[in-house]
Amino acid sequence: MTQDTLDTGTEVIVTGVAKGTNKLSTSISVSSIQVDELQKFAPRSTAEVFRNIPGVRSESTGGEGNANIAVRGLPVAAGGAKFLQLQEDGLPVLEFGDIAFGNADIFLRTDLTAGRVEAIRGGTASTLASNSPGGIINIISKNGSRPGGTLQLTQGVDFGQTRGDFEFGGALTENTDFHIGGFYRSGEGPRTAGYTANQGGQIKANLTRKFDNGFIRVGVKYLNDKSIGYLPMPMKVTGTNSDPKWSSAPGLDAKADTIHSAYFLQDAGLDGRNNRSVTDIRDGMAPKSLVFNGEANFEFGNGWALNGKFRVADTEANFASLFPAQVGSDAAIVSAINGAKGTSGTRLVVAGGPGAGTTYSGLAMIVHTFNTRLNSLDNAAGDLKLSKTFDAGEVPVDLTFGLYNSSQTIDMDWIWNSYAMEVAGDNARLLNLYDSNTNLSQNGLYAYGVPLWGNCCTRHYDVQYDIVAPYIVGKAQFGKLTVEGSVRQDSGKARGNFAYSTQMANFDVNGDGTIQNPETSVSFINYAAPKPVNYDWNYTSYSFGANYRISENLSYFGRYSNGARANADRLLFGKINETDGSVAKEDAIDFVKQLEVGVKYRNGTTSLFLTAFSAETEEQNFEATSQKFFDRVYTASGLELEAAYHAGAFHVSGGATYTRAEISKDALNAAQVRNRPRRQAEWVFQVTPSYKFEHVELGANFVGTTDAYAQDDNQLVMPGYIQTNLFADYRLTEGLTASLNINNAFDVLGITEVEEGAITANATNYVRARAINGRTTTVTLKYRF
Repeated sequence: MTQDTLDTGTEVIVTGVAKGTNKLSTSISVSSIQVDELQKFAPRSTAEVFRNIPGVRSESTGGEGNANIAVRGLPVAAGGAKFLQLQEDGLPVLEFGDIAFGNADIFLRTDLTAGRVEAIRGGTASTLASNSPGGIINIISKNGSRPGGTLQLTQGVDFGQTRGDFEFGGALTENTDFHIGGFYRSGEGPRTAGYTANQGGQIKANLTRKFDNGFIRVGVKYLNDKSIGYLPMPMKVTGTNSDPKWSSAPGLDAKADTIHSAYFLQDAGLDGRNNRSVTDIRDGMAPKSLVFNGEANFEFGNGWALNGKFRVADTEANFASLFPAQVGSDAAIVSAINGAKGTSGTRLVVAGGPGAGTTYSGLAMIVHTFNTRLNSLDNAAGDLKLSKTFDAGEVPVDLTFGLYNSSQTIDMDWIWNSYAMEVAGDNARLLNLYDSNTNLSQNGLYAYGVPLWGNCCTRHYDVQYDIVAPYIVGKAQFGKLTVEGSVRQDSGKARGNFAYSTQMANFDVNGDGTIQNPETSVSFINYAAPKPVNYDWNYTSYSFGANYRISENLSYFGRYSNGARANADRLLFGKINETDGSVAKEDAIDFVKQLEVGVKYRNGTTSLFLTAFSAETEEQNFEATSQKFFDRVYTASGLELEAAYHAGAFHVSGGATYTRAEISKDALNAAQVRNRPRRQAEWVFQVTPSYKFEHVELGANFVGTTDAYAQDDNQLVMPGYIQTNLFADYRLTEGLTASLNINNAFDVLGITEVEEGAITANATNYVRARAINGRTTTVTLKYRF
C-alpha cells in the first residue's frame, strides 16, 4: 500500500493483534499508510484517506465528517460505520460507529501528528475489539522517537480555505520523548455556502518515559471545530432507471454548490428542554472533545509482558444541516405543505433577499433542519493485556489474557423544524407560504416540527452503555506454520431513558404575544411521559486462523471468524419495550460470520496481497431520513487485492475489491430478497503512481467504482466513475518543499447516495443525492526541521 510495505517485512503491525507482529507472519489482512503518503491522496477529509484502503468503501461526501464507511460488502443500511471501529492509538473514538448524527469520523481529524494509519479487515477485529467485527481503522500518533518537526501552510486556490499545520518532537531527556502538533483552518470549504463554513482545529501532545524494560506514555487531545455537513441535495435525472442521465438541477451545481445559504443562518425554535432557542446553522458539525489517553508497556522477563491502554473523552457537539424532504414545483410544494400541516396556502412568496415579497415560481423544496444537540458523547475505555511467551516442547507459544472495559454516553436532543426554500446554489432564498395575502409562515418556517414526517423527530434520549469484555489470544508456531486463535466474551448493559414528541397547541414560540400559523401546533419533547431503557446483552466472538510462511517473501493464510455488534441508540426508534425498557435478544445483537483465505508476497521491489472472502451479516437498524426499519441478513463474497511496486524513481501502489453481495433474508420486505444492497458496487479500486526526479515528485491518485443501485429495490442505477487526484512536490531546499494538490482534477460527477429508488422513464426527474466535490486545488509550503 505504501513505501514501507516494500521492504523485507520489518514493519511491525500493532492493530488487531495481541502483540506487535510482522505482516507476513499473521493470518489477518492488514494495511499500513504512512503520513507522507496521506497527502498524495489529495484528501479533503479523513474519510477520503480511508477510501484508499483496500476492502474499504468510504462514502466521503458528507464534508469533513458524517461519512458512510463499510468493509468487504458488509452493509451500510442506515449510515455511519456500524461494523467498523475507528480508533486513535488503539482505542475507539466512539464505542459505536453509527450513532445517529454522531458518526465517529466527526470527532476524528488526520493531521501531521499522525504517524501512520493501520487498517485490518475481518479477522481478529471480532475478538481484539468490541462492536467492530468488520474491521478496525487505527490512527497511530507520532511519539517523538524521531526528532524533528514540520511547519506547513496550505491555501485553497479555487476555493476558500487556509490551513496551518505543525508538529514537533524529540527527546526532552535521555529517557523522555515528547511530541506536540495540530492544525487550524478557516474558509468557506469546497462548496459555495455563502459564509465561512469550516473553522477550527485541534492540538495533540504526548510524553513518553522510557525504561530498560518498557515505557509509559500519556497524551492529550483537544478538538474544537466547526465544519459544514453536506446532506443530499436536488439533482436532475432523465433517461431510464437502468440508463439514467445525471446532471445538476437548474441553478444548483451538484459538484460545487450546496443548499446552505447566507439567507438561512438561524433556526429559531425550542431547545431540548422546550425553551426558546436559536441555532446558528453555520455551526454545522461542531465537535468539542477533550481526550486523555495513556499506555504502559513492560516486559518482566521469563516471557511475561504487560500492556495497558486507557482513553477518557469529554465530548459534545452540535449537528446542524439542511435536508430536502421533498423537491418539486412551487405548486407541488404548496400542496405538500397544505397536506402535512392542514393549511390552505395558495402560493409561495420570497421571504428575504433579492425579490423579497414577490411571488415565487419555479423549483422549490421542503427543508427539514437536522438540528441535533449532542449534549454528551462522553466515553471511557481501557484495555489490559497480560502475555506469556513459552515453549511447549519445541513449539513456541504466545498466550495473552485481556480485559476490555468501556462506557459510552449518548445524550442527545432532536429539535427539527420545517421550511420552504427555493432550489438554488448561490444563496438560495427562503419562501413563505401565503393564503392569498395572508402569510402562513415565519421567515420561511411553516412548522415547529416536521409534520411531513408525522412530527416524528422531536425527541430526547440519555442512555449509558457499559461493556466488559475478557478475551484470550493464543498463537503457536510449528516451524513455518503459525496457528492463531482468540475468543472474546462481551457483556453489556444499557441504562437510561428517552422521550418522544408531542404536539402543543397555540404556543407562542417567539414570544411576540401573537399566535402565528406555525405556532398553532408545536412539537414538544414529552418529558411528562419518559420511557425507560433497561436491558443487558452478551455474546461470544471467536476467530481462528493459520499462516504458512513458505519463505521470507511468501506466505499463505486462512481464517474463520464469528463476531457481533451490539445495537445502540437506533433501537430507541421502536425496538425498546416502553413498559420496562427491555429489548428482544435478536434485536440487541447482530452477528457477522466471515471466512477468508489469501496469499502474501513481498520482496525488495514488489508486494502483492490477495484475499478471497465471504461474510454473512445480520442487520437491525433504523434510518431517520426514510423513516424505515431494517431487519435483514446479507451475504457477500469476493476478492481483495493490495499491491505495490517500485523500480528506481518510479513507485505505484493500490488495491481493488470485487464484491458480490445480496440480501439473503428480509423479515419486512420479502420482495428485496436476492437483490444487491444499495450503493454496493461490484468493484471499487484505487491506484497511486508517482515518479521522483532530482527535486520533483509527480503523481496521481485514482479512486473508482463501478455501477451501484441507489436503493435496495435495484431499480435506479448510480453510474460508476473514476476520480483523479494529482500532486506535485518541488524541493526548494533540503527542508523546504512546495506542493500542488488537485482533488478531482477532471471535475467528474460521481454519485454516492440517493434517497429515491426509481425515476419516471424519459421524463425530467428531480431526486435528492450526494455527489463528490468538483475540482479543488491547493498549494502547500512545508518546512521540515
